[in-house]
Amino acid sequence: MRLAAIDIGSNAGRLLINDVVMAPGGKVDFIKMALVRVPLRLGFDVFETGRISQMRADMMLKTIESYKLLMEVYEVSHLRAAATSAMRDAANANEVLGRIEERTGIRIEVISGGEEARFVYENHIAENLNNLESYLYIDVGGGSTELTFFSRGQLVFKESFNIGTIRILKDQVDKSAWESMRSYIKEQTKGHPHVTCIGSGGNINKIFSLSKRKEGKPLQLEQLRNYYKEFSSMTLRQRMQLYKLREDRADVIVPALLIYINVMRWADAEDIFVPKIGLADGLIHSLYDDITKNEQARWL
Repeated sequence: MRLAAIDIGSNAGRLLINDVVMAPGGKVDFIKMALVRVPLRLGFDVFETGRISQMRADMMLKTIESYKLLMEVYEVSHLRAAATSAMRDAANANEVLGRIEERTGIRIEVISGGEEARFVYENHIAENLNNLESYLYIDVGGGSTELTFFSRGQLVFKESFNIGTIRILKDQVDKSAWESMRSYIKEQTKGHPHVTCIGSGGNINKIFSLSKRKEGKPLQLEQLRNYYKEFSSMTLRQRMQLYKLREDRADVIVPALLIYINVMRWADAEDIFVPKIGLADGLIHSLYDDITKNEQARWL
Protein backbone atom coordinates (compact mmCIF):
# COMPACT_ATOMS: atom_id res chain seq x y z
CA MET A 1 0.00 0.00 0.00
CA ARG A 2 1.39 3.39 -0.95
CA LEU A 3 0.20 6.36 1.11
CA ALA A 4 0.94 10.08 1.02
CA ALA A 5 0.58 13.06 3.31
CA ILE A 6 0.66 16.77 2.56
CA ASP A 7 1.58 19.08 5.44
CA ILE A 8 1.07 22.79 4.79
CA GLY A 9 2.92 24.53 7.60
CA SER A 10 3.59 28.18 8.33
CA ASN A 11 7.13 27.95 6.94
CA ALA A 12 7.01 25.15 4.36
CA GLY A 13 4.81 22.67 2.54
CA ARG A 14 5.79 19.00 2.54
CA LEU A 15 4.77 15.95 0.56
CA LEU A 16 5.69 12.59 2.10
CA ILE A 17 5.14 9.32 0.26
CA ASN A 18 5.48 6.03 2.14
CA ASP A 19 5.21 2.38 1.25
CA VAL A 20 3.40 0.56 4.03
CA VAL A 21 4.34 -3.12 4.22
CA MET A 22 3.69 -5.94 6.67
CA ALA A 23 6.98 -7.19 8.12
CA PRO A 24 7.60 -10.57 9.78
CA GLY A 25 5.84 -10.94 13.10
CA GLY A 26 2.94 -8.70 12.07
CA LYS A 27 4.90 -5.46 12.43
CA VAL A 28 3.97 -2.68 10.02
CA ASP A 29 6.87 -0.85 8.36
CA PHE A 30 6.54 2.64 6.92
CA ILE A 31 9.20 2.99 4.22
CA LYS A 32 9.91 6.50 2.97
CA MET A 33 9.77 6.71 -0.83
CA ALA A 34 9.89 10.47 -1.31
CA LEU A 35 9.91 13.68 0.70
CA VAL A 36 9.55 17.02 -1.06
CA ARG A 37 9.72 20.35 0.79
CA VAL A 38 8.78 23.75 -0.65
CA PRO A 39 9.41 26.95 1.38
CA LEU A 40 5.95 28.51 1.00
CA ARG A 41 6.47 30.75 4.07
CA LEU A 42 2.76 31.47 4.47
CA GLY A 43 3.34 32.77 7.98
CA PHE A 44 5.25 35.79 6.68
CA ASP A 45 1.98 37.00 5.15
CA VAL A 46 -0.51 35.80 7.72
CA PHE A 47 1.22 36.84 10.94
CA GLU A 48 1.69 40.38 9.58
CA THR A 49 -1.47 41.05 7.55
CA GLY A 50 -3.89 38.30 8.59
CA ARG A 51 -4.21 37.09 4.99
CA ILE A 52 -2.37 35.01 2.40
CA SER A 53 -1.19 37.20 -0.47
CA GLN A 54 -2.07 36.43 -4.07
CA MET A 55 1.59 35.65 -4.77
CA ARG A 56 1.80 33.00 -2.04
CA ALA A 57 -1.66 31.64 -2.89
CA ASP A 58 -0.48 31.09 -6.48
CA MET A 59 2.72 29.46 -5.21
CA MET A 60 0.71 27.15 -2.99
CA LEU A 61 -1.56 26.14 -5.87
CA LYS A 62 1.42 25.33 -8.11
CA THR A 63 2.98 23.33 -5.27
CA ILE A 64 -0.15 21.21 -4.80
CA GLU A 65 -0.43 20.71 -8.57
CA SER A 66 3.17 19.46 -8.59
CA TYR A 67 2.50 17.19 -5.62
CA LYS A 68 -0.50 15.72 -7.43
CA LEU A 69 1.65 14.83 -10.45
CA LEU A 70 4.27 13.21 -8.21
CA MET A 71 1.61 11.15 -6.44
CA GLU A 72 0.34 9.95 -9.80
CA VAL A 73 3.85 8.89 -10.82
CA TYR A 74 4.34 7.06 -7.51
CA GLU A 75 0.86 5.49 -7.82
CA VAL A 76 -0.30 6.66 -4.41
CA SER A 77 -3.53 4.98 -3.34
CA HIS A 78 -4.59 7.21 -0.42
CA LEU A 79 -3.80 10.77 0.69
CA ARG A 80 -4.32 12.87 3.80
CA ALA A 81 -3.64 16.62 3.57
CA ALA A 82 -3.60 19.10 6.44
CA ALA A 83 -2.72 22.74 7.06
CA THR A 84 -1.72 24.23 10.38
CA SER A 85 -1.15 27.53 12.18
CA ALA A 86 -0.90 30.03 9.30
CA MET A 87 -4.01 28.66 7.63
CA ARG A 88 -5.83 28.64 10.97
CA ASP A 89 -5.18 32.38 11.26
CA ALA A 90 -5.66 33.42 7.62
CA ALA A 91 -8.89 35.30 6.96
CA ASN A 92 -8.93 34.07 3.35
CA ALA A 93 -8.02 30.44 4.10
CA ASN A 94 -11.33 29.03 2.81
CA GLU A 95 -10.99 31.00 -0.43
CA VAL A 96 -7.40 29.80 -1.04
CA LEU A 97 -8.14 26.18 -0.15
CA GLY A 98 -11.38 26.18 -2.17
CA ARG A 99 -9.48 27.29 -5.26
CA ILE A 100 -6.89 24.55 -4.72
CA GLU A 101 -9.56 21.87 -4.33
CA GLU A 102 -11.39 23.09 -7.43
CA ARG A 103 -8.20 23.02 -9.55
CA THR A 104 -6.61 19.82 -8.19
CA GLY A 105 -9.35 17.82 -6.49
CA ILE A 106 -7.23 17.75 -3.33
CA ARG A 107 -9.00 18.80 -0.15
CA ILE A 108 -6.71 20.24 2.52
CA GLU A 109 -8.13 20.16 6.04
CA VAL A 110 -7.24 22.96 8.44
CA ILE A 111 -6.53 21.19 11.72
CA SER A 112 -6.56 22.61 15.23
CA GLY A 113 -3.49 22.82 17.43
CA GLY A 114 -4.79 19.90 19.50
CA GLU A 115 -5.28 17.78 16.38
CA GLU A 116 -1.79 18.71 15.23
CA ALA A 117 -0.35 17.46 18.54
CA ARG A 118 -2.36 14.24 18.22
CA PHE A 119 -1.15 13.58 14.67
CA VAL A 120 2.47 14.03 15.75
CA TYR A 121 1.86 11.47 18.50
CA GLU A 122 0.49 9.04 15.87
CA ASN A 123 4.15 8.14 15.30
CA HIS A 124 3.94 6.25 18.65
CA ILE A 125 7.60 6.84 19.51
CA ALA A 126 6.95 6.90 23.28
CA GLU A 127 5.41 3.44 23.18
CA ASN A 128 8.89 1.99 22.64
CA LEU A 129 10.41 3.83 25.59
CA ASN A 130 10.57 3.22 29.34
CA ASN A 131 7.07 3.19 30.85
CA LEU A 132 8.42 4.26 34.23
CA GLU A 133 9.58 7.65 32.94
CA SER A 134 7.94 10.73 31.42
CA TYR A 135 8.19 11.91 27.82
CA LEU A 136 7.38 15.31 26.36
CA TYR A 137 6.89 15.62 22.61
CA ILE A 138 7.92 19.05 21.34
CA ASP A 139 6.89 19.92 17.78
CA VAL A 140 8.03 23.41 16.79
CA GLY A 141 6.60 25.01 13.68
CA GLY A 142 6.51 28.45 12.13
CA GLY A 143 3.26 29.45 13.80
CA SER A 144 2.83 27.23 16.83
CA THR A 145 4.42 24.73 19.18
CA GLU A 146 2.59 21.50 20.00
CA LEU A 147 3.33 19.69 23.26
CA THR A 148 2.21 16.17 24.19
CA PHE A 149 3.16 14.73 27.57
CA PHE A 150 3.20 11.09 28.67
CA SER A 151 4.02 9.79 32.12
CA ARG A 152 4.19 6.12 33.16
CA GLY A 153 2.73 5.15 29.80
CA GLN A 154 -0.34 7.40 30.10
CA LEU A 155 -1.25 10.57 28.20
CA VAL A 156 -1.23 13.51 30.64
CA PHE A 157 -1.83 16.43 28.26
CA LYS A 158 -1.61 17.68 24.71
CA GLU A 159 -1.57 21.42 24.17
CA SER A 160 -0.81 23.91 21.40
CA PHE A 161 0.73 27.36 21.92
CA ASN A 162 0.85 30.18 19.37
CA ILE A 163 4.60 30.46 19.77
CA GLY A 164 6.41 29.63 16.53
CA THR A 165 9.56 30.56 14.70
CA ILE A 166 7.99 32.96 12.20
CA ARG A 167 5.81 34.56 14.86
CA ILE A 168 8.98 35.27 16.85
CA LEU A 169 10.79 36.67 13.81
CA LYS A 170 7.81 38.94 13.19
CA ASP A 171 7.78 40.01 16.86
CA GLN A 172 4.30 38.51 17.32
CA VAL A 173 5.06 36.66 20.58
CA ASP A 174 4.85 38.78 23.71
CA LYS A 175 6.02 38.11 27.23
CA SER A 176 2.59 36.92 28.37
CA ALA A 177 2.58 34.13 25.78
CA TRP A 178 5.92 32.84 27.04
CA GLU A 179 4.73 33.10 30.65
CA SER A 180 1.55 31.17 29.83
CA MET A 181 3.57 28.34 28.28
CA ARG A 182 6.05 28.33 31.18
CA SER A 183 3.32 28.13 33.82
CA TYR A 184 1.44 25.42 31.97
CA ILE A 185 4.50 23.19 31.50
CA LYS A 186 5.68 23.59 35.09
CA GLU A 187 2.23 22.89 36.52
CA GLN A 188 1.43 19.92 34.29
CA THR A 189 4.80 18.16 34.65
CA LYS A 190 5.12 18.74 38.42
CA GLY A 191 5.28 15.53 40.43
CA HIS A 192 5.92 13.28 37.44
CA PRO A 193 9.05 11.13 37.00
CA HIS A 194 12.17 12.30 35.16
CA VAL A 195 11.21 13.98 31.88
CA THR A 196 12.89 13.17 28.56
CA CYS A 197 11.93 15.17 25.46
CA ILE A 198 11.20 13.97 21.93
CA GLY A 199 11.72 16.65 19.31
CA SER A 200 10.17 16.95 15.87
CA GLY A 201 10.35 19.57 13.15
CA GLY A 202 12.87 20.56 10.51
CA ASN A 203 14.95 22.74 12.82
CA ILE A 204 15.68 20.14 15.49
CA ASN A 205 16.39 17.60 12.75
CA LYS A 206 18.96 19.99 11.27
CA ILE A 207 20.58 20.56 14.67
CA PHE A 208 20.78 16.81 15.20
CA SER A 209 22.41 16.42 11.79
CA LEU A 210 24.94 19.17 12.54
CA SER A 211 25.78 17.59 15.89
CA LYS A 212 26.98 14.36 14.21
CA ARG A 213 25.27 12.36 16.96
CA LYS A 214 24.56 8.69 16.26
CA GLU A 215 20.97 7.69 15.51
CA GLY A 216 19.12 6.91 18.71
CA LYS A 217 21.38 9.05 20.88
CA PRO A 218 19.86 12.18 22.47
CA LEU A 219 21.01 15.76 22.32
CA GLN A 220 21.63 17.50 25.63
CA LEU A 221 20.10 20.80 26.69
CA GLU A 222 23.59 22.27 27.02
CA GLN A 223 24.30 21.44 23.36
CA LEU A 224 21.20 23.34 22.29
CA ARG A 225 22.26 26.30 24.41
CA ASN A 226 25.69 26.28 22.75
CA TYR A 227 24.17 26.20 19.26
CA TYR A 228 21.82 29.04 20.21
CA LYS A 229 24.68 31.21 21.45
CA GLU A 230 26.76 30.44 18.37
CA PHE A 231 24.00 31.04 15.81
CA SER A 232 22.78 34.17 17.61
CA SER A 233 26.23 35.72 17.32
CA MET A 234 26.24 35.29 13.52
CA THR A 235 24.52 37.14 10.71
CA LEU A 236 22.04 35.28 8.53
CA ARG A 237 24.63 35.06 5.73
CA GLN A 238 27.26 33.68 8.07
CA ARG A 239 24.90 30.92 9.20
CA MET A 240 24.13 30.08 5.60
CA GLN A 241 27.79 29.99 4.56
CA LEU A 242 29.35 28.27 7.58
CA TYR A 243 26.65 25.64 8.07
CA LYS A 244 25.41 25.32 4.47
CA LEU A 245 21.88 26.28 5.48
CA ARG A 246 19.15 27.43 3.12
CA GLU A 247 17.94 30.96 3.87
CA ASP A 248 14.51 29.66 4.93
CA ARG A 249 16.26 27.46 7.51
CA ALA A 250 19.00 29.86 8.60
CA ASP A 251 16.54 32.52 9.79
CA VAL A 252 14.13 30.29 11.74
CA ILE A 253 16.67 27.99 13.39
CA VAL A 254 17.55 30.57 16.08
CA PRO A 255 13.98 31.14 17.37
CA ALA A 256 13.39 27.36 17.10
CA LEU A 257 16.33 26.70 19.41
CA LEU A 258 14.97 29.29 21.84
CA ILE A 259 11.64 27.44 21.99
CA TYR A 260 13.22 24.01 22.50
CA ILE A 261 15.55 25.36 25.19
CA ASN A 262 12.77 27.08 27.11
CA VAL A 263 10.42 24.09 26.98
CA MET A 264 13.17 21.74 28.15
CA ARG A 265 14.17 24.11 30.98
CA TRP A 266 10.59 24.47 32.20
CA ALA A 267 10.03 20.69 32.05
CA ASP A 268 13.32 20.14 33.92
CA ALA A 269 14.55 17.93 31.06
CA GLU A 270 18.20 17.48 30.10
CA ASP A 271 17.89 15.22 27.02
CA ILE A 272 15.97 15.36 23.76
CA PHE A 273 15.68 12.48 21.30
CA VAL A 274 15.28 13.40 17.62
CA PRO A 275 13.68 10.45 15.78
CA LYS A 276 13.14 12.43 12.56
CA ILE A 277 9.38 12.40 12.69
CA GLY A 278 6.91 15.13 11.93
CA LEU A 279 3.30 15.96 11.20
CA ALA A 280 3.43 14.34 7.75
CA ASP A 281 4.58 11.04 9.30
CA GLY A 282 1.75 11.21 11.82
CA LEU A 283 -0.79 11.93 9.08
CA ILE A 284 0.30 8.79 7.24
CA HIS A 285 0.14 6.65 10.40
CA SER A 286 -3.34 8.00 11.12
CA LEU A 287 -4.42 7.43 7.51
CA TYR A 288 -3.21 3.82 7.66
CA ASP A 289 -5.08 3.23 10.94
CA ASP A 290 -8.30 4.58 9.38
CA ILE A 291 -7.92 2.42 6.27
CA THR A 292 -7.27 -0.68 8.39
CA LYS A 293 -10.30 0.00 10.62
CA ASN A 294 -12.56 0.51 7.58
CA GLU A 295 -11.35 -2.73 6.02
CA GLN A 296 -11.95 -4.62 9.27
CA ALA A 297 -15.44 -3.11 9.57
CA ARG A 298 -16.36 -4.40 6.12
CA TRP A 299 -15.59 -7.96 7.25
CA LEU A 300 -17.79 -7.75 10.36
